[in-house]
Amino acid sequence: MNSKQLISRGIELFYNKASEETRLEKGMGIFEFERIKSLIERYLPTYPIKILDIGGGTGKYSAWLAQKGHQVHLVEPVSKHIGIAQNRANKLKNKFSIHFGEARKLDFPSRFADLIILHGPLYHLQNKVDRDQAICEAKRVLKNNGIILGFAINYTASTLVGLLQGLIHKKAFFEMCKEELTTGLHNPPDDFPWLLAEAFYHQPEQLKSEFLYQDLTHLNTYAVEGMAWLDKDYFSNMLNKKRQKTLMELIQITENDSYLLPFSPHIMIAVQKIYNHGK
Repeated sequence: MNSKQLISRGIELFYNKASEETRLEKGMGIFEFERIKSLIERYLPTYPIKILDIGGGTGKYSAWLAQKGHQVHLVEPVSKHIGIAQNRANKLKNKFSIHFGEARKLDFPSRFADLIILHGPLYHLQNKVDRDQAICEAKRVLKNNGIILGFAINYTASTLVGLLQGLIHKKAFFEMCKEELTTGLHNPPDDFPWLLAEAFYHQPEQLKSEFLYQDLTHLNTYAVEGMAWLDKDYFSNMLNKKRQKTLMELIQITENDSYLLPFSPHIMIAVQKIYNHGK
């Protein structure tokens, strides 16, 4: 395994301790996985295409896309995830390929992919210069008229959790929230080691402007969880067919409402590379 450090030590340590593999199999993660698949599906044609899953973790989405018949390339900077993804790919008839790498320097030719999923890079690149570089690279390896689906964490995410769980009254947690709300920078305090490693939390409009800056055409921005997770009995209600139907309908009618986007912990942006003047 290539031991070259592609990402910060803090992020590597966080993912070595946390299990990205089981995260999507419990609690909010189950819903997140199903919901994100349904959002990606809106941009999938019925015929096979070339897809880059950048920051694709342990390959859960890559495997799902490969099983749908697409040619999928997973790019991931965490060594631990690469091993798990390799095992996952080996079990498939239509395997996906795995590349140890990261978003700012993609080892693919220009105009290579029909669809690019940025699922992690925008969370963990705290400097705008790095995020710009990641988006620029994605645009380079994207075919003309291809689509990028970018996932981001909302700048309000910790604050909403803090209010719902009473953590906002703990000084270190509130200081962290203030930083996120004013600068977007997320750095977990020492006394909350279970929180996500260093990250960047976007305002929805800011996310949009970072893609527009690269001459990409904005198609839409979606709330991933929407505001439904604010239901005080969210988890038990999501397991109740009738109540789940209500919550899903709420998400559906509010998912593109720009005023309500900040109530969703994650957002997805869809942009297109419209060919003009040889750009």
